[in-house]
Amino acid sequence: RDLGNANLTSLIERKSRYTVMIKNQSRHSRPIMDNIIETFSPLPAFARQSFTFDRGTEFAGFRALEDGIGARSWFCDPSAPWQKGAVENINKRIRRYMPGDTDLAGVSQRKLIQLARHLNQPRKCLDYRTPAEVFRAHLQEGG
Repeated sequence: RDLGNANLTSLIERKSRYTVMIKNQSRHSRPIMDNIIETFSPLPAFARQSFTFDRGTEFAGFRALEDGIGARSWFCDPSAPWQKGAVENINKRIRRYMPGDTDLAGVSQRKLIQLARHLNQPRKCLDYRTPAEVFRAHLQEGG
């Protein structure tokens, strides 16, 4: 999502649907990749094996993820949003709280973390467990 220079990167862990939102001050690729690396470095390796992106230029520095945290990068085909359906779904949910015309420059990372906590509540698709519960169960299984 983008309005002006500030933009939002939303990332969803595939199995648990755990949602992370990162505010970026610009669309330049390197700072966005650095933010992703900083956010995901503390996680176990299984939780950061790969990322799937659309074909936006902000993801051109994807190789930094492999160098920084050993994560592979995949890209959706052009005009194929269904290839990252979980991201499209969460972006739709985010827009309920932050419409498309929201000035992200005025939204703090703390506010995004609060919204992510709200979005990470129990989900029907997870048998009414939270994404964190599913993620922890996966951790206990050894990844």
